[in-house]
Amino acid sequence: MLVHGSFFETIKTGDLISQSFSQVLEERIQESGFIVNDEMKNLLIAMFSEQENFSKVRTVEKASVKLRFRIMTEVKAEGNILNPVKYPEIVDDSICFLLPYHNEQDRELAIKRMSAVFSKKEMKLFNEFKIKHHFNGYFLVFRQSLNK
Repeated sequence: MLVHGSFFETIKTGDLISQSFSQVLEERIQESGFIVNDEMKNLLIAMFSEQENFSKVRTVEKASVKLRFRIMTEVKAEGNILNPVKYPEIVDDSICFLLPYHNEQDRELAIKRMSAVFSKKEMKLFNEFKIKHHFNGYFLVFRQSLNK
């Protein structure tokens, strides 16, 4: 299966990190009882909203190890293309190509790109349909069974 990256990136990475860090900050403020004004909260969120801030190896004096913070993600069920409950059109034993589909021009471009790779005869073997991503609009699917 080949899936366009926008299927998974429904919001920009910086926004994802910023909003997640904001949740952590709010939880810590609630748990600790600290009083932090909105200006300070916004400053901290802005300072820790870039992935590069976490990806560097940190060296602490007298420590025998180095530390690197990692941001890990996991796909929600609604965003998992292999979830048969959310996307029953994506069946086992098939090959699928998923491309963004917002208008007829997107469809024409997708067909043009697929036709550059596959012959007319091969293109006829693909089922073409659209699916609705639960967060990110429609995607055009070209699906072919591997059992033929």
